[in-house]
Amino acid sequence: MTTHNKRIPTQHIVGFIVSITLTLVAAWAALQSDLSVRWIIIGIMALAIIQAGIQLFMFMHVVEPESQGGHVPWNMMFHGGVLATILVAGSLFTMSFGFTHDHDGDGHNQQQQQEEHNENEGSTENSSH
Repeated sequence: MTTHNKRIPTQHIVGFIVSITLTLVAAWAALQSDLSVRWIIIGIMALAIIQAGIQLFMFMHVVEPESQGGHVPWNMMFHGGVLATILVAGSLFTMSFGFTHDHDGDGHNQQQQQEEHNENEGSTENSSH
């Protein structure tokens, strides 16, 4: 029969409380602070990096000594980071350069649409007089 140690997972509880606190600080900075947008973004990015570290060390057991003699899956973490970088870069590229902003689908650009709109307004004014 095996004996089970019923101990309180203090590391997980502390990590959870710190993560919630960092999330609340980021939400307050975005919604209630009088800081400029640049400093809000810098602050939220710093809090995100700190929270990622907390997640890795307190929940993902990166430095757990029982994991095969201290073996850490750095290879998988590296590839996950590469994949995340590709996804973010691709999303930013698509949002920045991937659209022609031609939402009517018939190939007109904004200037042609404005000219057509002006012509239509002129014809309705002439027909009503």
